[in-house]
Amino acid sequence: MGIVNVNDDSFFAQSRVRGRDAFARRAEQLIAEGADIIDAGAVSSRPGSTLVSEEEEWARLAPALEGWKSLATDVPLSIDTFRSGIIRRACETVGPLWINDISAGEWDEAMLPLAAEKGLPYIAMHHQGDFSSMHGEFSYGDVVEEVLAWFERFARRATAAGISDWICDPGFGFSKSIEDCLRLMEGLSRLQSLGKSIVCGISNKRMTRGRDADALLLQAVKGGATILRVHDVAHTAELLSTIQ
Repeated sequence: MGIVNVNDDSFFAQSRVRGRDAFARRAEQLIAEGADIIDAGAVSSRPGSTLVSEEEEWARLAPALEGWKSLATDVPLSIDTFRSGIIRRACETVGPLWINDISAGEWDEAMLPLAAEKGLPYIAMHHQGDFSSMHGEFSYGDVVEEVLAWFERFARRATAAGISDWICDPGFGFSKSIEDCLRLMEGLSRLQSLGKSIVCGISNKRMTRGRDADALLLQAVKGGATILRVHDVAHTAELLSTIQ
């Protein structure tokens, strides 16, 4: 999953683009490098980021969607948002897409019903708190067991909303210390008991600083991650080729 940020706030500057043509070029480049999914985000969720209005989010995303329409590709487009209104308008613009929701439907009660209504692939990310507090200090006993229990509760919510299938994102870098993230990575295979695909997003996260990021990615794959959300698609594709 290749990341394209259509905002000026995401901490990884190389992933940022603005406008129709720039988005199309970047998405096309990532697809050529081996991206299986393109993930577009118009609101940064890094620590200290500022939440913008839905209208501002759409103003940033709309030109990118026009750029996407110009590409002749079967690669899926994922929208990184927690707002159902953004998803509804995006579907009206480009058709069916994936939802990548860092709130797992907790911040917009219409999100899960919309995903069910349209039958869209849905990524639910583990977190605690709201947009402003989710990067605060949270304590865990067994972080893997608590994340697993959280997803079991989400599964019941998803079923109640009419979602039969969804994708699990453990939320590396969200509501967890670096030590929590490393313990979660060590126990990632325990999340396979959910019977869902697992997304791993550790690219340029604090947990990789001073560590072998490639080794962590390979550890994620060994632990059951089936989707790697990354900034450098070419390097990741090359890395994965060594274990195939």
